[in-house]
Amino acid sequence: MRKEQKTNIKNSIGRAIVAALSLALQIIWIVQLFTKLNQYSTGINMFTVLIALFLVVWIYGKNQNAAFKMMWIILLLAAPVLGVCMYVLIGHDKGTKKMRARFKKIDGELFSKLEQAPGVMETLEDRDYGIANQFRYIHDYGYYPVYQNADVEFYSEAAEAFEAQLCDLKRAENFIFLEYHAIEEAQSFSRMKEILAERAAHGVEVRILYDDAGSVGFIDPKFVKRMEEIGVTCRVFNPVMPFLNLFMNNRDHRKITVIDGKVAYTGGYNLADEYFNITHPYGKWKDTGIRLAGEAVKSFTIMFLEMWNAVEETDTEFEKYLPHINYRAKEQGFIQPFADMPLDEEYMGENVYMNMIKNAKHTLYVATPYLIISDEMNRELTLAAQRGVDVRMITPGIPDKKVIYKVTRSNYNALVDRGVRIYEYTPGFIHEKQVLADGELAAVGTINFDYRSLYHHFENGVLIYGYNVVKEIGKDFEETFDVSNEVTEHYRNQKNVAVRFAQGLMQILSPLL
Repeated sequence: MRKEQKTNIKNSIGRAIVAALSLALQIIWIVQLFTKLNQYSTGINMFTVLIALFLVVWIYGKNQNAAFKMMWIILLLAAPVLGVCMYVLIGHDKGTKKMRARFKKIDGELFSKLEQAPGVMETLEDRDYGIANQFRYIHDYGYYPVYQNADVEFYSEAAEAFEAQLCDLKRAENFIFLEYHAIEEAQSFSRMKEILAERAAHGVEVRILYDDAGSVGFIDPKFVKRMEEIGVTCRVFNPVMPFLNLFMNNRDHRKITVIDGKVAYTGGYNLADEYFNITHPYGKWKDTGIRLAGEAVKSFTIMFLEMWNAVEETDTEFEKYLPHINYRAKEQGFIQPFADMPLDEEYMGENVYMNMIKNAKHTLYVATPYLIISDEMNRELTLAAQRGVDVRMITPGIPDKKVIYKVTRSNYNALVDRGVRIYEYTPGFIHEKQVLADGELAAVGTINFDYRSLYHHFENGVLIYGYNVVKEIGKDFEETFDVSNEVTEHYRNQKNVAVRFAQGLMQILSPLL
């Protein structure tokens, strides 16, 4: 590792520590203030309890996931002072009002550019009306069209996707958009950086958008300046601040590459060495990716422009990034890129998964690095198994975060007791996020089965039907099952009181993880 990289990482981790300590001190100060006041006045103590009770009733009546309600209600009733302080600081979403208004304005301009091609939905309805309804949900509530004039390639290893991505980047003529949760200024990105510099020198517009929290351990703030020196424009999404920011909980978890509006890449992998098994911090890293070509790329271009202009409004002529392309697809399947955001009340990512679970008839396969789900998701998975669907879920064999791993395992018992089969990926850490229903409908993207992805993060995915890659995804699942350890029986009918208590406690706190 180069000396520069060591310094970058040290500085970045330092920023994260400063931010975390500042937040902790702020919470401690407010709690201490209330505590000291309580020592001097019974009236103030009663006032705090009344506020807590009011908040309990307020939260109970909110249109919100039950797990979030339960967590706050228990905290407020058990520790009114701490509960009130915590809820005022991070329990509500009023701090995102400005961001909501910004996204609403941008989306009003951008989504008018996305139009559903005539006849596509009717053709899909004739083929399978139930599956058409799942695509219709995304179009009607997310405004993303269904495409036929597009091709898709699937990569069962992130390193293969990355190599193909580099080849396409070399052919860029007009613009390159990169949006990633994490970028590591190391071996893999150095190869990409050379290509970006060369393309920028030839007049190609290159933009990079990355999430500050996701990249905080990999690069330092001077990364932006270094990119600008080679002709690349960078923006940082939601910078980590040393003081409390209510919007800090919402991160950009998307992974998107768009080249000339003609080719796009997405999947589970970030631009860091561990994703391509150059380094092995958690054994073998398992991730997947997909490449799109044709009309469907337009939706990914819109996603990028939305986030880019949300950070700082810049573009006024979006049309130049939305070229009309003459493309003839090799296959005639149905594909629908979509995005999810935490600032509306439409939990698109979770609902796409729920629809797939509800409508599965024979098999349902899930791969996810984290399994921290709501009671509603748990019920749909177990109900599918109880009606005879072969439901299998793959999680890591080697964790990247030990606490999260324990919470993931705490969800096994309720699932396996009702027929869900659980596999742990023996070689290492599985980071892919994909679902396959009945071997014919697939979802691939960035959305984990956890509260962060389903409720707090900006995410993206692709729903695929009728393409040969769906069979390839099925093959990838089968090969992954073969090298995984089925732990279903180990977690069935666990009666240990201490274990069940610990599992219950972890599940109460899971919405915060």
